[in-house]
Amino acid sequence: MAAFIQLFVSGLATGAIYALVAVGFMLLWQTSQTINFAQGEFVMIPAFFVLWAIKILGVGFWPAVGIAVVASLLILGLLFKRAIVDPMLRHGVLPLVISTIALSIFLKEAVKDFYSSQAQPFQAMIPSEDLNLFGAVISSQSIFILLIASGAVLGLNKLLNGTRLGRAMQATAQNPSVARILGIPVERMIMYTFLINALLVALASLMISPIYLAKFTNGDTLGLAAFIAAIVGGFNQVRGAIVGGLILGVIENMAAAYISAQYRGAIPLILLIAVILWRPQGLMGRAEERTV
Repeated sequence: MAAFIQLFVSGLATGAIYALVAVGFMLLWQTSQTINFAQGEFVMIPAFFVLWAIKILGVGFWPAVGIAVVASLLILGLLFKRAIVDPMLRHGVLPLVISTIALSIFLKEAVKDFYSSQAQPFQAMIPSEDLNLFGAVISSQSIFILLIASGAVLGLNKLLNGTRLGRAMQATAQNPSVARILGIPVERMIMYTFLINALLVALASLMISPIYLAKFTNGDTLGLAAFIAAIVGGFNQVRGAIVGGLILGVIENMAAAYISAQYRGAIPLILLIAVILWRPQGLMGRAEERTV
């Protein structure tokens, strides 16, 4: 029982990170029809912003974190939208998808060539300690990740559902044409979504890098896992992306422990196929009808 609790909690922690990245996936799709296949690399990059600031600028860890967050907002939010999404989206979704795939390759190779191809140690945001819970040894990092991810999700939910800005963003996501008629600055709302996504991936990067180290291949696993989590939970619901991420993290951990670690990567794909066949809109998603 203790081993099960330990696996369950660590799976929830991993799933919480998947959920943050999946929420970003979903928000970009809902507001601008952007499917960002560089999302995994977006999670990988902020950790290297921190390492770069420490190494090149000679600042401490926390000032480096601040620099990394600002750099993420400017580069992964503002610049990404202005330089890639806006020019490509007018040509259709497929050119944009190809562009984000190219961007993911560019970011990965850039980190490998200009920083290091070796995994880099990354300082944890809190001291690492082991806590005893009903006989199970739980890492303080796992509890910290769950608390921070929960706070981020609650804050985002409060923004979207409890503020005028959030309702304007939701109106933009549901029907941009009607939102413009109502006087909502649609382009600004879309930009806010890209900035929120940049903030979410930066937060995910800071939490996962102390555990998995900072390495240029991190995006491969994180991007695919977040994409699967968004589809499993429901690509048109924030709560669906959250549920999908948590389920995926727990199932991955349980499969690695009780089935085989070699098949850990295959389990999410099996879950994805099952959900698509049984409930195409996702576990918590809603079916949408579109005129073609």
